[in-house]
Amino acid sequence: MTVQPIEGKKVIYLVQATNAAKGTKALLPGFQTEGTWTREHEALDEQTKSGRILGYGAKTETFELTLYSAPGDEGQAAITNAYDNEGQVKVWRVELTPDAEGAYPARFGYSIISSVAISDADSFAELTVTLPVIGKTQAGTLTDIPEEILNLALYGFETPGEKTGEAGADSETTPENK
Repeated sequence: MTVQPIEGKKVIYLVQATNAAKGTKALLPGFQTEGTWTREHEALDEQTKSGRILGYGAKTETFELTLYSAPGDEGQAAITNAYDNEGQVKVWRVELTPDAEGAYPARFGYSIISSVAISDADSFAELTVTLPVIGKTQAGTLTDIPEEILNLALYGFETPGEKTGEAGADSETTPENK
């Protein structure tokens, strides 16, 4: 078996409001540029007459997302609404490279939003969100990742006249327009 590193561009973060109806799909916050999943231990560190004592303390986990700010994006709205209303969100960190069984490795956790920052640079406004995890994340897999998420920046082959509009537009031509 050959081991390959994970490509950062093949990792996405999905979110869902905790009050979303049962059966509702998770949302992909648009224009993700970076994501970070941090796991930390506090260290108990005491000095005694007979030497140093080290031990593990509390564990914490945090997701941090960086996106280009896009008012109207449903995934970003789920995050900012949870922040505004002091609610929780569900977060999944998903690797888009399938495992041997064809499933996508993921980490899942409930989170609150501790900070939302918008940086207004000369280019696109950047949104940075910090999501501390309640308790700890759980490992699992997802099997029903929509094709449009798996092929995020790709589009399929078209024959001349099959569709109209710019890349990403989903408007097919009618038979009388062909």
